[in-house]
Amino acid sequence: MKKQWTVGILLFDEVEVLDFAGPFEVFSITTYEDFSTKAFDVSTISETGEIIFARNGLKVQPDYSFENAPAFDIVVVPGGPGVREAQIDNPTVIEWIANQMNEEIITTSICTGAFLLAKAGVLNGKVATTHWMSYDRFEESFPEITLRRNVKFVDQGNILTSGGVSAGINMSLYIVQRLLGENIASNLARGIEFDMKF
Repeated sequence: MKKQWTVGILLFDEVEVLDFAGPFEVFSITTYEDFSTKAFDVSTISETGEIIFARNGLKVQPDYSFENAPAFDIVVVPGGPGVREAQIDNPTVIEWIANQMNEEIITTSICTGAFLLAKAGVLNGKVATTHWMSYDRFEESFPEITLRRNVKFVDQGNILTSGGVSAGINMSLYIVQRLLGENIASNLARGIEFDMKF
């Protein structure tokens, strides 16, 4: 039986739309070579499970709350204005992220989602990246983390961080390649007309 990885994407008010929608698209349409067996089962989670208002008012109904969410193989933490406006100081969200940390789980961030991973202690002693407009603020806030600039993503084994917005698609395709091989990943990139450069 072919493995199906479970993916949980965190949502919150004022989350950047493409930060979560890009990885959702990549993982949700990935199939094995038979083009019918899905490789990933993708769900969304928010703190309460109630509708969230993403950036510019897009309403999204999460699949789960923190209370009833299942365990995931891959956790995606997006960014956006909601990170600095509320989530970075939300102990419930930070604790949930910290609790996902496990050697068997791939934990990822897009854009300023790296701030949430850093606040949760997930990036301690690691190399990470974030949106280019937040480089200086990240270094000032988390001097114990080595920031890598001008890259699409950084792979630290079971922890990956990516730059802003569309860079989350690069990182997601890279994860597909890592788990399923270059052929599946390149075909997927071609299907969504995305230039896959690592």
